[in-house]
Amino acid sequence: MTAQQDTLALFLFVDALGWELLQKHSFLDDALPYRRPLDTVFGYSSTCDPTILTGKAPRDHGHFSFFCYNPSESPFRLLRPLGWLPKTITSRGRVRHWISRLVKPLLGYTGYFQLYNVPFHVLPLFEYTEKRDLYQPGGINAGCSTIFDHLRDRRAPFFLSDWRRPEQENLAALDAALTKGEISFAYLYMAALDAILHREGTTGAGVQRHMAWYDAQIRRLLARAQARYTTVRLYLFSDHGMTDVTTVCDLMARIDALGLRFGHDYAAMYDSTMARFWFLNDAARTRIVRALEAEPLGHVLSDDELQRFGCDFPNTRYGDLFFLLKPGVLLCPSFMGQKPLAAMHGYDPSDQDSVAAFLSNVTPDPAPQGLADIYALMLSEAQR
Repeated sequence: MTAQQDTLALFLFVDALGWELLQKHSFLDDALPYRRPLDTVFGYSSTCDPTILTGKAPRDHGHFSFFCYNPSESPFRLLRPLGWLPKTITSRGRVRHWISRLVKPLLGYTGYFQLYNVPFHVLPLFEYTEKRDLYQPGGINAGCSTIFDHLRDRRAPFFLSDWRRPEQENLAALDAALTKGEISFAYLYMAALDAILHREGTTGAGVQRHMAWYDAQIRRLLARAQARYTTVRLYLFSDHGMTDVTTVCDLMARIDALGLRFGHDYAAMYDSTMARFWFLNDAARTRIVRALEAEPLGHVLSDDELQRFGCDFPNTRYGDLFFLLKPGVLLCPSFMGQKPLAAMHGYDPSDQDSVAAFLSNVTPDPAPQGLADIYALMLSEAQR
């Protein structure tokens, strides 16, 4: 039997708990008095999570969006016939969800997998980039080690929640692990707040209710841990904030109006807050760039911006050009969905609503400044 542990490092990851949102709610104020803003990274959770786990920038860990242009290695050729079905069927979220669930085991993927609303007739032009579970050995595209690789190498007793399971189940599993007192490190991922914010916006009643629920659950976990361990250091952090949507941009219609052929002249991935383009001839590049420069709701990211964001990838895997919308503008329709959301993330990381949050019951030294620093903090705890 594993020996009892005296010290516990407890890391709680609350998806989308932004610094600005935190200022509007009473949330564990006395239990976690140390709190500060935490710089996020450019992109979505598909970018943020690998940065947290490795301490590396996107250019170095190799993750950004779930989709990249790669027709020669696309696994989606088998789905091409679905492009003949009416969009009234294939654009439904529930239909897409079930197709994704059926396709994932066929492809042998173990990571997060979702087809979203990418049209079936263009899917064979794209490759999916998160094929492996990020939290398991070999999960990072560039081969970087994660904090969990380090813990496994040291044979350290730790708890890792299952991102596939509901929050209540993961909370119960952690509670059981704390009761046994055999772990020295715990990592709990809680994702439900992100979905509520997308649906209701930052002022939604469900947001306040769920934050209050989090408050009660975390206090209970902390009390359980403190009753079992001599020392408990609790660190709570998020990956990004959330911005209320104020208007939408139909960028797809602007590009479609150029009369260029998708897959022959260009390819594009229309995410929720940005569009990424691959140019298959110079004429298409010229015409698309001119059209993007005429769109007042966003701008083409410069090389300097991409370098500052850590997204100056050594190849064009994720795009020849990135077009980013202004905070609060939603690309709609997009390849992510056909209907507007109440709030979104994935804007300029420096925008105040994008900033993440960090809370603790101790004062860390050094204090984390950004998402990459969470890895360094976890590593220091694992090496104690």
